Amino acid sequence: MTASARGPGAAPEPGGTGGGSGAGEEARGARGAESVAPVGSGTASDLSLRAVLSSRGYALLLLLSVLIGAPIAFAAFLFLSLQHAIQRGVWEHLPEAVGYAEPPWWWPLPALLLAGLVLAPIVTRLPGGGGHKPVKGLGGPPLGPNALAGVLLAALLTLPLGVVLGPEAPLMALGSGLALLAVRSAKRDAHPKMATVLAVSGSTTAISTIFGGPLVAVVMMVEAAGLAGPQLVILLLPCLLASGVGALVFTGFGQWTGLSVGALSLPTVPPDLAPDAGDFLWGVPVAVLIGVVVSAAHRIGFVTAEWTERHTAGRTVACAVAVGVLISAYALLTGRSPAEAALSGQTTLGALAADPRAWSVAALVALVVCKGLAWGVALGSLRGGPIFPAVLLGAALGVACAGLPGMGATPGLALGISAATAVVTRLPVTSAVLAALLMGPDATNQMPLIAVASVVGFVTAELVDHLKGPGRTA
Repeated sequence: MTASARGPGAAPEPGGTGGGSGAGEEARGARGAESVAPVGSGTASDLSLRAVLSSRGYALLLLLSVLIGAPIAFAAFLFLSLQHAIQRGVWEHLPEAVGYAEPPWWWPLPALLLAGLVLAPIVTRLPGGGGHKPVKGLGGPPLGPNALAGVLLAALLTLPLGVVLGPEAPLMALGSGLALLAVRSAKRDAHPKMATVLAVSGSTTAISTIFGGPLVAVVMMVEAAGLAGPQLVILLLPCLLASGVGALVFTGFGQWTGLSVGALSLPTVPPDLAPDAGDFLWGVPVAVLIGVVVSAAHRIGFVTAEWTERHTAGRTVACAVAVGVLISAYALLTGRSPAEAALSGQTTLGALAADPRAWSVAALVALVVCKGLAWGVALGSLRGGPIFPAVLLGAALGVACAGLPGMGATPGLALGISAATAVVTRLPVTSAVLAALLMGPDATNQMPLIAVASVVGFVTAELVDHLKGPGRTA
């Protein structure tokens, strides 16, 4: 889909999640999904839910959703496994091969220069330009099969080199592109809404692999689509079927092959403590702080996107080098590995959750500043997904504030994830669900704070955008 986790700055649309962003465009296009079912002579709005669900056209749609779920999940598994293997080679095996226990501070400089040199011709010459600029969310309308090669090349050749973006946008492009390819037939021309709904289902299937299951992806699609009543059921069922079947295939291949895909997860979290009055007293202003910081970093993306509209190739390389400089600056300032500030942030997020005390407050602040600036530059110039780095930024800020009187590391981590995700996606329910799933057994106690932080982060981001006035689109 390019389902709409829309980023800050996208203008809201009636009944939707905002213009130019991801899930919204495709999912909103699917609001007329009931017209997929060619029953009777009435329009889609005249058909009852029962009539749509019992029609031959909708039955065909559900069957196609099941059939595309497995191959899309398999393709997503191969994509993520390959990307993760290349990433480990660049940041683990290659430094060891040349005599370093971990990447030296200067490692990101040649890596990001190479990323820029590889990406520049993809952006300027291949169909689709390697994908949508991530500052616009997870993309606009589906790029289609013709652009799929450029999207995959951009992701596989640049994300493992340290680009501060996630794999979620390329995954969604992979899912929607393969789904559209599967229905490239006379039926697609006869029933264009079927192609739209299948593209949404394909994207939902692909993105569910990196979120660890269908729940977050489907909730994201529902919230982004802005649907209600029968329309929601009509669109939701194909997505649930496709992503559910895909999850079975994806999990099976992971167990069978033993390959890792680097999915967003927290194998270990800090000791669970129920939030008290101090956590809520500090939680609201910390969520506001996260909203302001993440929104400011995101704003850099719009400036960068405008700058790279001209002399795109050269300026793309320049932005990639700037990202490398910022990552190296983190390593020089903290004496820690530059890999912590590079890449999308899943690995660093897991390490931070497992042992928050391993980072000093100064190191966490340096991580937020350097990675936040690098993320902002990458949003407007490079290719990838915007969500995962923002999750790490929020978590780092939340843990950094855990030293405040009465504030704990576990509540700080939970509210940081929830608030930052709400800022970058503008989907507060999705953000709360994601934070709850990541916190695992701790989620029961942390859920009230997660819910509050999600709303506060969302409202703060909207107010920040309102204060900035018009002209926010890239």
